Amino acid sequence: MSTSYVTKPDAGLKALRTLYFVRFGFAVVWAVLMMGIGKTINPGTVVLLLAYPLFDVAAAVVDFRTSGAARPKTPLYANMALSLLTAVGLGIASASGIPAVLRVWGAWAITAGVVQLIVAILRYRLGGQWAMILSGGISVLAGGSFVVMAGGPKASLTSVAGYAILGGVFFLISAVRLHRLTSKAN
Repeated sequence: MSTSYVTKPDAGLKALRTLYFVRFGFAVVWAVLMMGIGKTINPGTVVLLLAYPLFDVAAAVVDFRTSGAARPKTPLYANMALSLLTAVGLGIASASGIPAVLRVWGAWAITAGVVQLIVAILRYRLGGQWAMILSGGISVLAGGSFVVMAGGPKASLTSVAGYAILGGVFFLISAVRLHRLTSKAN
């Protein structure tokens, strides 16, 4: 167990809270940009598509480094690997069109949702995780809808913007809940 985690048990909660606030902000900005330019695949949308899973990797690295020894590490490794694979997959799929991108995005949403559920359940005792549990479940369902949408006439990249905003809202809810918990502890 790291010394900082032993001497300051709420330091990990504060870092997680800050990470959740940052993830909320990123999701909203990303979604607004995607809604603005995501009608077709172009260089801007490709950059945005790659940025989202790469940001997820960075967030998982921060989470890994700041969470105490008692926190789940294996699911964070899985999340990092899934997000890196998704970035590669999205880069390849971008050359094939919107339906291919939605299939990759959908597969990622499903698998990342399962991992998020696992992490949130393992962290449940920390508090503020019910929103992450709900978000993970919704991610699995949304992923399925992206895969279905890819086969239909209304395949659109702007649909992933709504997914990002909803995920961001769940991060905000968890951040606020963790803020209340750390405020009570002090």
